[in-house]
Amino acid sequence: MKFLIMAGGKGTRLWPVSRKNKPKQFQKLISDQTMLQETVSRLLSFASFKDIYVATNRSYAGEVKEELPKLSASNVIGEPAFRERASCIALASAIFSKEGEDEIMAIFPSDHYIKKEKELIQVLKEAEKFLNDNPDHLIAVGVKPTGPETGYGYINYNTKNIAGKNNKKFYKVEKFIEKPDLKTAKKYYQENNFLWNTSIYLWKTSAIIDRFKRFIPDSYERLCRIKKAVGTSEFKEVLEKEYPLMDMISVEYGILENDDKTVVVSADLGWSDVGSWSVLKDSLIDQDSHFVKGEHLDVGSKNLLVYGSKKLITTVGLKNLIIVDTDDAILICDKNNSQLVKTVVEKLEKDGKIKLL
Repeated sequence: MKFLIMAGGKGTRLWPVSRKNKPKQFQKLISDQTMLQETVSRLLSFASFKDIYVATNRSYAGEVKEELPKLSASNVIGEPAFRERASCIALASAIFSKEGEDEIMAIFPSDHYIKKEKELIQVLKEAEKFLNDNPDHLIAVGVKPTGPETGYGYINYNTKNIAGKNNKKFYKVEKFIEKPDLKTAKKYYQENNFLWNTSIYLWKTSAIIDRFKRFIPDSYERLCRIKKAVGTSEFKEVLEKEYPLMDMISVEYGILENDDKTVVVSADLGWSDVGSWSVLKDSLIDQDSHFVKGEHLDVGSKNLLVYGSKKLITTVGLKNLIIVDTDDAILICDKNNSQLVKTVVEKLEKDGKIKLL
């Protein structure tokens, strides 16, 4: 099995800690390890460094190598342009298929939190067995919603349609839904045929390449040209030419939703996509307690996230707030509106305040 960790995101909802030059996957948000290091660490009981690859924007390649010194430089896939996840997966599949056998690809985001690592390894083992029995299927890993979250994607699946053979847990996917409004999220939460999408996927390399050929043919042609150049002196030139022209489309809508052999397995992972400050807080500690990083003194406040740098942060009689202090910026926002931090970044960019991005 080959593991592809996607580490090219911008993490704008976690500003002002997540910045363009060092986005959230390279930040120590949860522990003394960065999110990328955490992702790799949890896989090492099942995988070795030789089978782990990190795809990222070429400008972040140096950061990846610094954080993961045991990872071979050839396992860092530098993307020459920002495209959607489908293009990243196409590039990795070209490299994997050129390197050897038709192995299983396991796709992981670099910036998610998984509390139950043993359960994750068990799901990987079950998925591996399923794909060996059903090599033409594509697997998505979902988790049962614990609330009507509007910041996550959802997977609608058929509870009566068990997919493939020799399994009891894999169900046919009906549809992918990206970040619904609150009314819709409440509806999904009340029904029993929706899961949060972890963006963890598994499939045979040959199977995903076949789907590119069927559903995204232009990217498939470019994939083939890149694959032909892998391992040659022409690789860099071909990659520079072909990759920026690949279709700007997600793998969910470009391939997975259109294929009748896309399946989902539900897993209890203690998972969260750390996509905002409120999600980070709720993932790590209950609502009656504070999550604090740095120096903090409080009198009579409830449910705060306080993320400091060098200064003592004092709070009195506050409730449900996010407070983040860095060397050059301070964020204070209502916990229920933390998704709007992305809008702050957009305004800074529009106003030309590049140093704060």
